[in-house]
Amino acid sequence: MQDIIMTLAKNLGVREKQVEDTIALLDEGNTVPFIARYRKEVTGGLDDAQLRELLDQLTYLRNMKARREEITRLIDEQGKLNQELVDRINGAATMTELEDIYRPYRPKRRTRATIAREKGLEPLADLLLVQELMEGDILEISASYIDPEKEVTTAEEALAGAMDIVAEVFSDDADLRKAIREYTVDRGILEVRGDPEAQSVYEMYYEYNEAVKRIVPHRILAINRGEKEGFLNVRIVVDEQEMMSLIEGRVVNNKNSIVFPYVQEIIADSYKRLIAPSIEREIRSHLTEIAEEQAIKVFGENLKNLLLQPPIKDRIVMGLDPGYRTGNKVAVVDGTGKVLDTGVAYMTLPHHDIDKAKYYLRHLIARHNVNIIAIGNGTASKETEIVVADLLKEIDSQIYYTVVNEAGASVYSASALGSEEFPEFDVALRSAISIARRLQDPLAELVKIDPKAIGVGQYQHDVNQKRMAETLQGVVEDCVNSVGVDLNTASPSLLQYVAGISRTVSKTIVSYRIEKGKFTSRKELLKVSKLGPKTFEQCAGFLRIPGAVNVLDNTAVHPESYEATAKLLELKGYSLEDLSEGSFRALQKEIEGWNIKELSSTLGLGIPTLKDILEELKKPGRDPRDELPQPVLRTDVMDINDLKPEMTLTGTVRNVVDFGAFVDIGMHQDGLVHISQLTDSYVKHPMDIVQVGDIVKVRVLNVDTERGRISLTMRDI
Repeated sequence: MQDIIMTLAKNLGVREKQVEDTIALLDEGNTVPFIARYRKEVTGGLDDAQLRELLDQLTYLRNMKARREEITRLIDEQGKLNQELVDRINGAATMTELEDIYRPYRPKRRTRATIAREKGLEPLADLLLVQELMEGDILEISASYIDPEKEVTTAEEALAGAMDIVAEVFSDDADLRKAIREYTVDRGILEVRGDPEAQSVYEMYYEYNEAVKRIVPHRILAINRGEKEGFLNVRIVVDEQEMMSLIEGRVVNNKNSIVFPYVQEIIADSYKRLIAPSIEREIRSHLTEIAEEQAIKVFGENLKNLLLQPPIKDRIVMGLDPGYRTGNKVAVVDGTGKVLDTGVAYMTLPHHDIDKAKYYLRHLIARHNVNIIAIGNGTASKETEIVVADLLKEIDSQIYYTVVNEAGASVYSASALGSEEFPEFDVALRSAISIARRLQDPLAELVKIDPKAIGVGQYQHDVNQKRMAETLQGVVEDCVNSVGVDLNTASPSLLQYVAGISRTVSKTIVSYRIEKGKFTSRKELLKVSKLGPKTFEQCAGFLRIPGAVNVLDNTAVHPESYEATAKLLELKGYSLEDLSEGSFRALQKEIEGWNIKELSSTLGLGIPTLKDILEELKKPGRDPRDELPQPVLRTDVMDINDLKPEMTLTGTVRNVVDFGAFVDIGMHQDGLVHISQLTDSYVKHPMDIVQVGDIVKVRVLNVDTERGRISLTMRDI
């Protein structure tokens, strides 16, 4: 285990003690959010991202250790294990190196080499391998291996069989494979070809070459997709003459031997027939793995920023799910997300009665005092936006609208969860409700949808779905726990992402709440069926109870620190019982002058934990999302034909990908700020400059009305 700890410490750039203690916490069944928030003294302050990276690498290294032990056992069972092999197995740094070492000992299907061995040609193959014969005729020597009973009828057949054996020996040589792999990665060219007569989105790759070591992740995924759809042919090419020289330098012992010309033939055959196809598969698989990890990382970061968009609280929102033939589905929800009204307005087709639709919407706005209209950005969104913008000009009161990313709304509305939550509404109306609610509280609403359906990434359908699901699950967990959850209003969908709470327990909590009424304290959770002390320890600090008897129940202070917090307040002349909003404000001014080290020693609390407690006392029950910029609200609409080069606009970043960022500037389609247009200086990745949800100023570079493409820049603004 110590070797794993040392490796992790080196890879993550942290101390071995941090790694050792963190692994112990993980092995005890503690969740990442809990460890990140409440065990900072133990981990040395590792955050959730570092902890998840540690967990991923720990899993990989433990799997590798298990595989190393298995390979050692399998070779030993064959009676071929020696100290040199043991050292090589233990010294392998990657799973690929480990499998290369095991390759010669792995049970094989019947190959040309195994058939040749069955014919007794291995001694002849040994002569080709050692290359010591300086005179004579190899065919005459091969003739002595003729055996009709073993189907070896000529010297040429015997020699060919021996050459097959040697070709496989070369192919199974771990050091040779490593050298060829490294050379191919360093010097290889990814060559892509397509039929110039075939029309597709992959036409830029029909005559495309790029160095293997330089190709960027998103191009790998695009090329892979084009190949899968039958538009592209892909291969890795290298200078064969240089490759032959490389292999010769490693396997030729004596160029003066009479077998040297045959060894050259074997090298060419082994490389072209056995090694090159295998190495190409490995390299492309590795490139794909890297590309998938990058795509998953981008998706995860975008999802995180989308989930943490600031809520629009205490506003009455009208949600519009646009449509053509079926009209616009309408839902009005109050500040708590409760549905007040639903209906349908027909206003997107020429034969629709737009005046009637506007009258209906105006009636709902007046009846329920609607503050904001949220329009889904799907089919018929632009037509809907035009009508709404026109309607707002006719209304005296100040009402705004905004376009909401509706990705996944239809998935939710047709799901069992949507049916369970709103059995009285049809699928279309549930979408309108979801659109309204996701403006009010993006996190609470989006957790009801499979993260993959939210669509804030690139090539999400082309990556390892299991790996992506695991990563996105972690992202949602970290977001939910960083914000905290109101125990008395949270849905099972939201509660199941709280540290330690399973889907079953989340439903049990809600059932208890329905039966017994609102929770008045965190301790009451221990009365919930299937929620034991360990689950309570993990989840309690992330659950909030506004108006609780103990004010700390509405903060991120963990119950295990309540006693120390009470003692802290007592030292400063306060008590939990008499704390009010006013006294909290008084505390905020005082806290800045307190001696943290002295208090830490007096209270027996670690400095990181004490600092977290003090932050909570400064802003009890705060929502970290409130400090972020609010969504852009509009009263008027623009058309792509209104856009002109050099116009400066304000927009919202909707998606960030490897090659740039897509920005909503109030059009039906988002504009693209290419990575080269994000800033005047070099940009390694767009995420270093912008994130989903950022409000940015952009300037129009070019408008292609025919293809509906808008090019934007953030430079010189």
